[in-house]
Amino acid sequence: MSETEPKKRGFLSRLFGREEEQPKPVPAPEPVAEQPVEAGLEPVAEAEAVPQTAEIEAPAFEPEPEVEPEPTNAVLLAPEPEPEPEPAAPPPPAPVAQPKRSWWRRLTEGLSRTSSALTTGITDLFTKRKLDAGTLEDLEDILIQADLGLATSARIAKAVGEGRYDKQIEPAEVKAILAREVETILSPVALPLAIDATKKPFVILMVGVNGSGKTTTIGKLAAKFRAEGKSVMLAAGDTFRAAAIEQLRVWGERTKAEVVYGQQGADAAGLAFEALQKAKANGTDVLLVDTAGRLQNKQGLMDELAKVVRVIRKQDESAPHAALLVLDATVGQNAISQVEAFRETAGVTGLVMTKLDGTARGGILVALAAQFGLPVHFIGVGESVEDLEPFSARDFARAVAGMDASSGEAA
Repeated sequence: MSETEPKKRGFLSRLFGREEEQPKPVPAPEPVAEQPVEAGLEPVAEAEAVPQTAEIEAPAFEPEPEVEPEPTNAVLLAPEPEPEPEPAAPPPPAPVAQPKRSWWRRLTEGLSRTSSALTTGITDLFTKRKLDAGTLEDLEDILIQADLGLATSARIAKAVGEGRYDKQIEPAEVKAILAREVETILSPVALPLAIDATKKPFVILMVGVNGSGKTTTIGKLAAKFRAEGKSVMLAAGDTFRAAAIEQLRVWGERTKAEVVYGQQGADAAGLAFEALQKAKANGTDVLLVDTAGRLQNKQGLMDELAKVVRVIRKQDESAPHAALLVLDATVGQNAISQVEAFRETAGVTGLVMTKLDGTARGGILVALAAQFGLPVHFIGVGESVEDLEPFSARDFARAVAGMDASSGEAA
């Protein structure tokens, strides 16, 4: 058959009036061979060839893709990494006992404010300056500001000026003279508190104004006496403050000392009488009697204190065997009027100076020694039991002047 002649239609095409479809152009797939049709079955038309690209075309309807919200802070929304397990910690080292601070170190640290005020003023005054009358007046002012007192300040200034006019003097030399003069004044009053073992109990009456530290000082003294092997009893005679009664009971538990106490507002003189009776019956070595803090200018309160003394003497004419006035160093010159009033009312026999670590005017102790000559038994430079120690004139003088205790040279 010629290529130009039309192809004859097959029998089935002519029977159903349909024309055979022409083969599709390339790249259509090759036509599949016709399968024989069984008689009686209707032939199925061949499916139209679908272009190859139809397989990747998107459908007529597609759901809108979900839009992921933009994080407001990518750092915050990012998942945190899992922490790496920490290696097992090594066992803690055995605790190393801290070396106990010496009394000298505690003293110098406690008096640092006083010594700093004095030594700084002296250094500024005498550095590269010749000694004259004006210099000595300025030195005297520095000493007065430290509450050393007028008489003591004039005495020290005079000692510095002897044989040194119109000469240059080093600050270290002035500090050495200051320490020497202070020690000379304090040495006669630096006396320990002696407990007479023939007096049982040895009665110590503690007096002072509000806030001077009487109750705390009683506790510290009780601890010291107990450490010396003495039996101690405490009398909570500050019946005006419930807190003072409780505080003394706590000290009694710490020191294993019996405490005689009553209700708040009880008669202080009657309580002191009862405590003395018990102490005698028990053969107690030391009885420490607390009293309420009272201002030295309140005559009614001072009369109550005098009553306590009278009632104690009804049992023992020689008691109290010591009356210690507890002074707060931060009150400065006001301590002078306190000594005057309490010495007259309670027969003060000695002083305890507390809170020297809280003032730059610790020289008041020197002024008191020069004016009254009362024994200074203890000084306190802190809160712990170890911070209350017997008074040493030499140590105090060196510490105030900023000197080294062993060498005597300026620190």
